[in-house]
Amino acid sequence: MSQDRIALLSPRLANQIAAGEVVERPASVLKELLENALDAGATRIEVEVEQAGIKRLLVRDNGAGIEADDLPLALQRHATSKIRDLADLERVQSMGFRGEALASISSVSRLTLTSRRRDAEYAFAVQTEGRDMRVQLQPAAHPFGSSVEVCDLFFNTPARRKFLRTEKTEFDHLQEVLKRLALARFDVAFSLRHNGKSVLNLPPATEPSEGARRVSMLCGSQFLEQVLPIALERSGLKLSGWIGLPTFSRSQADLQYFYVNGRAVRDRLVAHAIRQAYRDVLYHGRHPVFVLFLELDAALVDVNVHPTKHEVRFRDSRLLHDFLFGGLHQALAEVRPQSTPAVATETHAQTPLEQSAMPLAEAPAATWRSAGSGLQSKPGGFAVREAPAALYREYFAALDETQATDSSAEIPPLGYALAQLKSIYILAENQHGLILVDMHAAHERITYERLKQAMRHEGLRGQPLLVPQTLALSEREADCAQAQSHWFDKLGFELQRLSAESITIRQIPALLAGADAEGLLRDVLADLLEYGSSDRIEAHCHAILSTMACHGSVRAGRRLTITEMNALLRDMERTERSNQCNHGRPTWTALDMPALDKLFLRGR
Repeated sequence: MSQDRIALLSPRLANQIAAGEVVERPASVLKELLENALDAGATRIEVEVEQAGIKRLLVRDNGAGIEADDLPLALQRHATSKIRDLADLERVQSMGFRGEALASISSVSRLTLTSRRRDAEYAFAVQTEGRDMRVQLQPAAHPFGSSVEVCDLFFNTPARRKFLRTEKTEFDHLQEVLKRLALARFDVAFSLRHNGKSVLNLPPATEPSEGARRVSMLCGSQFLEQVLPIALERSGLKLSGWIGLPTFSRSQADLQYFYVNGRAVRDRLVAHAIRQAYRDVLYHGRHPVFVLFLELDAALVDVNVHPTKHEVRFRDSRLLHDFLFGGLHQALAEVRPQSTPAVATETHAQTPLEQSAMPLAEAPAATWRSAGSGLQSKPGGFAVREAPAALYREYFAALDETQATDSSAEIPPLGYALAQLKSIYILAENQHGLILVDMHAAHERITYERLKQAMRHEGLRGQPLLVPQTLALSEREADCAQAQSHWFDKLGFELQRLSAESITIRQIPALLAGADAEGLLRDVLADLLEYGSSDRIEAHCHAILSTMACHGSVRAGRRLTITEMNALLRDMERTERSNQCNHGRPTWTALDMPALDKLFLRGR
């Protein structure tokens, strides 16, 4: 037959092509089987694997089971109990629904499916061995529920088997799949055995203490001690879970779990919003830690955009991005020296330019803006002026010197200053022990936050370009720039559309004088088209303010009085994000009495 003629593929080859979409490695098989078990209402799922699932992978559940007459059909392509019409597809509630899953797995393995419904007297089983979907039904011994046994994965496709990694690597992927689902379903018991040895045994977690124990087992014993609980709700969106403190970051993005209606997903819009929220507090090159659960109407999210359902598409991406960024950004802003962090809650989300505007101490802030902020008020906003050399002196003079130690008052989180070490660190005592503060890093954050607040309150002054810059854009980009012209105006830009595919930049923010205005604008438009929002202009401005804050803050080597040190401690307790400097480094640390006793072997 000529190679250029069109012909139908054989069922076996079609199934193996489909298998390439969903069966990459043993972990892919486990994911599909676990999701089917959860959709069947299982409350207990047992997983047994040999050679990381390459030789054998068994998933047994106590779910609803499958009717005997439906067992052969379960291995047919495009056969499912979860979708009946287009309306069901647009509001998918189940974990899995692709009819090819079992058919694809069975086409590249030796598969046995055994099941018994609660109203059935006997169990039945069907078997396939990588051939066409002709199966035979036979009685079997099995408790209520279902078992799927997959043996000799890729036995008939040796080229794909060669691409599998070592047994340890493949087993790590298997554990990660189970871990992701176990974090989403606390009500289900999970167990895992590998080569005959018990690896994981997770009982159902119905009480908060049991849930905490499961999270600690899966994410590490320190996880719950280093995270902020999140509970946000707005416009039909609900977000719950935990986000890591900036100091509890990772070198890899290996402790990040995001769930949409119980389904673990990876989404660029979500990742962008979370990355933005951490921008001001995370050390360069580090990755945040989070376990977050998003709930929304199933009709507002499309989970059928990728064969493995790892990716989703949101109907209103702008609303979701603002919700995630706003809520998490504010939660991180509220982290400051205190005994225990409160649960972050939100009933009204602000605009991206308002989101970190938590009020600071008014009198010092007002004086700071006028006397020592390095900003000069103008009719159209503020512009940069040189920061004075004695900037920190004005700052301390603006604070109340009446903040001296009062033994009758409650001891504040950072306590009261004792001394200064090497003119770099402040030593203070609180009710738990010793506090050490990097005075430059702490003052740098305070200065930076006040500069940002001044920018938010007074706006950005524009600076006209002597020679306007004309940009050649796509019509889509030019439409976006024109539609967002009011937003650009607020940020100090003046744009004029010349034609369908070109605009002119006539004015830029004064803070960005000398910057690559064309490159910045192109990046901003790319963000607006991709995510519905952009913080690149604000980020560039903040970078400049951060540099100003660094040069305008009290330097190492400067001797402070006890009063000045206490004033700095009190302002740290009032200032957003004061646990980290502008570069993400910690500003203070603590040694409680047990830690100090341990250093000196007391009590032994």
